[in-house]
Amino acid sequence: MNVVSPALPHAAPPTRRRFIVLFFLCTLTLVLYLDRVCFAQAVPAIKDELEIGNEEIAYVAMAFTLAYGVFEVPVGRWGDRFGSRLTLTRIVLLWSLFTALTGAAWSFGSMLAVRFLFGLGEAGALPNAMRVTTNWFPLAQRGRYRGLLIACASLGGAVAPALAAWIIQQIGWRWNFAVFGSVGLLWALAFYWWFRDRPAEHTGTNDAERALIGPTGNPNAGRHEPIPWRFMLTNRNTLLLSLVITCSAFMTYLFFTWYSDYLQTVRQVEATEAGWLSSLVLAGSTAGVLLGGFAGDRVRTPRARKWFCAGTSAGSAALFFLAMRSQSPLTMSWLFALSSLSLLCMQPLWWAFTAEIGGKHVGALFGFMNGVGGSGALASQWFFGSFRDWRERQGYKGRDTADPAFWVYVVVLLGAALSWTLLDVRGLRGEGSKEMKDGRP
Repeated sequence: MNVVSPALPHAAPPTRRRFIVLFFLCTLTLVLYLDRVCFAQAVPAIKDELEIGNEEIAYVAMAFTLAYGVFEVPVGRWGDRFGSRLTLTRIVLLWSLFTALTGAAWSFGSMLAVRFLFGLGEAGALPNAMRVTTNWFPLAQRGRYRGLLIACASLGGAVAPALAAWIIQQIGWRWNFAVFGSVGLLWALAFYWWFRDRPAEHTGTNDAERALIGPTGNPNAGRHEPIPWRFMLTNRNTLLLSLVITCSAFMTYLFFTWYSDYLQTVRQVEATEAGWLSSLVLAGSTAGVLLGGFAGDRVRTPRARKWFCAGTSAGSAALFFLAMRSQSPLTMSWLFALSSLSLLCMQPLWWAFTAEIGGKHVGALFGFMNGVGGSGALASQWFFGSFRDWRERQGYKGRDTADPAFWVYVVVLLGAALSWTLLDVRGLRGEGSKEMKDGRP
């Protein structure tokens, strides 16, 4: 008699909880830059109501940048100790609180304090978001998803000016910050309720998804080798790449902080239109990051990448020059957008060079370079505001108060291009990484 064996059950397909994690991370970085950039659209109204000048606004903007830079590493390390679920929830709640409280400022001093605390609140968000990717995604896919997070951050920055302009028109600049702050509050509550630090801790994942993700975390966790500071402070390539990111931040923070105010107070553009034009410029940065990622897959040799980045940086300087000479605010904004696109094309390749040089110390090297790059952001925020007030005290009016400052930005962009040409790519396929590993220049 034939006995029919029961059919073996098919293995369950992997669950897809990791993509919900990706949604949380993408919205996190988008809201991060929404809340950061929405301030710029409110600058003209803040100056009028609090009776402060461009130089005071520069110090307010610098307070955020300084706090963000100083606390980035220590708050980032909290995730290693307490887990990203608790740390990211705390970060988003804190930055959302101080986003909302920006609208309650009554003086220059109170605005300075609130924006400093806002910077402290945002610090550590990106390092902890990147930490989540090491626990929730297969090793071979982490790079693409980290790139997506950066693209979403740029998208948030691009959306913020136009959205903030509309909200300010409807309910005023103070309630504008309350609206943006509430978005982060809702995100934090939903994230803490749903998220777990590791797939094995989440009841919604099955064995197949956990097997697909594979080993989680950093394989070098727990190993505390000395950071090769001597290498980072003396090596030619690390110093040149640090200079590149400093120059990039110098330009980027002009648009993050000052462009909408420039359009409204110098070019006499209506507030809502200024918001749209500012969004246009920042959308150029978003497109640049995405295009640079595709270009990086096709420009394969270190030498070709070096000259590609030098070319896009020089192209950014040329487009910036054409923009500053434009009479039409719309034409100027389109050219600034193309200038931003050209500059940010090099950013994914900058990351690739840094990873190649850094080896197992890449985290320390990224932190060092980001810290140096923050000086470019601070310098840009201070320079443009202080320059305008100085020109006004000299008796200049209209575009003569601000436009001469743009020459400095052209020179800085040319400095980025020159830095790329001086990069030594000969050792990047072995010797350079070994130097970083050994900690010797």
